[in-house]
Amino acid sequence: MENLKNNTVYIHIPFCEEICSYCDFCKFYYNKDIVDKYLVALKKEIKLRYKGENINNIYIGGGTPSCLSKIQIKELLGITNLFNKDIKEFTFECNIENITEDKVKILKEYGVNRISLGVQTFNNKFLNFLNRKHTSREVKNKINMIKKYINNINIDIIYAIPGETIEDIENDISEYLKLDIEHISTYSLIIEKNTILNNLKVEYIDDELDYKMYKKICSILKNNGYNHYEISNFAKKGYESKHNLVYWNNEHYYGFGLSASGYIDNIRYTNTKTINKYLSGEYIKEEESLNINETIENEFILGFRKLKGISINKLKKKYNLDITKIDFINKLLEEKKIIIKNNYLSIRNKYIYVSNDILLEFMGVDYEKYI
Repeated sequence: MENLKNNTVYIHIPFCEEICSYCDFCKFYYNKDIVDKYLVALKKEIKLRYKGENINNIYIGGGTPSCLSKIQIKELLGITNLFNKDIKEFTFECNIENITEDKVKILKEYGVNRISLGVQTFNNKFLNFLNRKHTSREVKNKINMIKKYINNINIDIIYAIPGETIEDIENDISEYLKLDIEHISTYSLIIEKNTILNNLKVEYIDDELDYKMYKKICSILKNNGYNHYEISNFAKKGYESKHNLVYWNNEHYYGFGLSASGYIDNIRYTNTKTINKYLSGEYIKEEESLNINETIENEFILGFRKLKGISINKLKKKYNLDITKIDFINKLLEEKKIIIKNNYLSIRNKYIYVSNDILLEFMGVDYEKYI
C-alpha cells in the first residue's frame, strides 16, 4: 500500500461567546483564564506528537477561534510556527460579530490566507432561530473589510430551516453572489441530539422540500460559474478547499486540540472532549488501527462525496486494487447508479443527494481478495 504523507493540520479551538441552537461540536463559553491554559496545553500536545513533516495546509476551527483576544490569537498563531511550514492554504474560522480589522491584520501577518465565516443565512428571522448574533448588513460590512487583507473567503449557509421557503433560500444565494467571494458551503439543517433545537423538539422540514432547496442551490451556483466539487461545497475555479479535499481523498492529517480527530500512520484517533483531561496532558481518547478493508472502504465512502469521484488510477497505485474485478461495482455500473468518466468512478448526479443506499454496498466488503 502506498505511503501517505502527513502534510495537513487541523486545530480545534472549543470556545464561543454564544452557543448556536443547532451546534453539537465540542465547545465552551469563552473564559480568558481557561483559554490561556488551553493554549499552553495545545502547544505541549503539538510538541509531543508532531513528527516534523512539511505542513502545507492548516485549518483552525471551532468553536469560534475569532472570539479569542488579539493577544491570544497572536499566541495561537505563534504556536503554528512549531510546524515546518510550506503553506498552500491556511484557514481561520471566524464569526461575523467578533472578527475585527485588528484581528484580520494579525491573521494576515501570521500567514493566514483563507477565512471561513459562519453566516448561515441572510434572513434575520432565521438568524434569530439559529441563535446567531449578527445581521445581514454586518455580513456585508465585515466581508468588505476582510477583502482588504485576504481574498480567499468561504461562508457557510444552512438551509431547510423550519418555516423556510424556496424563495428564502433563493434570496440567501442571491445575497451570497452579491458578495463576490470564492467559496460557499451549504448544509441542510441537522437536528443533533445535544442541541438547543433538539431540546425544543424542533422537527425537520419535508424531505421533498429539502431536496428541492438543494437542487435550487446547485442550479443557481452552477449558472453563476461555481464548481460543484463536493456534495455541499461550491467554489470558483482554483478555490476548492485544499484542507477538506485531504479528508475526502482519504489522506493522512493531524488533529490537535480538544475533541480533534486525526489520521496518521493508518491510525484514526480522537482526542478527549474533557477539558480537565486535556489541560492535564491526557490528549487522546481513542485510537483505531485500520486494516486494508477498512481503509479501502473509507476511500469509497469519503471519495464519493466529490462530484468528480475517485481516481481509478490512484486506487490502483495506492492499493493495487482493480475495480473491474469487483462484481457489485460492475452491477452498479450496469444499473447506471455509478459511472466511469475520464478514469474517475463517481455516483451519478441524480443519486448524489440520496447516496446512502449506494454507499452501503461498499461497506463490509472483503477488498483484500481483489488486490
